[in-house]
Amino acid sequence: MAELKTPHLTNIQMWQAWKEHGEIEAKKGLIEHYLPLVDYVTNRMAIGLPKNVLRDDLASNGVMGLIDAIEKFDYLRGLQFETYASWRIRGAIIDGLRQGDWVPRSVREKAKRVEDAYQLLEQQYMRTVTDTEISQYLGVSEREFATMLQDISVATICSLEDPIREEETETRLSLLIDDKAKNPDYKVHEYYLKESLAKGIERLTEKERIVVSLFYYEELSLSEIAEVMSLSPSRISQLHSKAILRLRGVLAKHKEQLLQH
Repeated sequence: MAELKTPHLTNIQMWQAWKEHGEIEAKKGLIEHYLPLVDYVTNRMAIGLPKNVLRDDLASNGVMGLIDAIEKFDYLRGLQFETYASWRIRGAIIDGLRQGDWVPRSVREKAKRVEDAYQLLEQQYMRTVTDTEISQYLGVSEREFATMLQDISVATICSLEDPIREEETETRLSLLIDDKAKNPDYKVHEYYLKESLAKGIERLTEKERIVVSLFYYEELSLSEIAEVMSLSPSRISQLHSKAILRLRGVLAKHKEQLLQH
């Protein structure tokens, strides 16, 4: 077979050449075509990370995620590759961050304290608790609580990317991606997980819901959200942290229910 001239092939032709004939040049062409996705995801995730985390390291892991997506994607199913690949890229970057242990233990412990406080108090009161109530429970001032949120903001980036169960790779937000048809038991768990998330989101304050919506669904960066909401980036970061910590409490309860079954 003559050497493949990928620049002259359409996107669908490259998928066909790679998936049906194993043409390496077509695979390279797909990687080059979708590289901007890596830059996009990397730039979004780099916001708020410690300065010692290099963007080039994030991008390198992101490229590995892109390659993995291209290898596993079934173009015949008519799904949107950009959406599928974006989650694979995010997952690869987060795996790299986890392996680098980029969040200090003290920050993890602080995040766990706040998460446990939200979970306990909101189950106790059956409503959204205020910053004053959380601060009093933690034994800190509201100003100190705001500082805590700022400190742990970097730890909340990966929160919803954690596996549903320890032994699985399926994440809470990856439910948007349908790799393969799921069995009935999985569909039941998926239904109740989505229901748990919906209930958790209902408990968020209006501003927290807006931040979650703009960040995870409209895919705006935290700085862009700050402009939209006319708030400072640090305030947006705090709102994001509080929203994720509340949702983690809800999802932790869901995980306990899964393990009981």
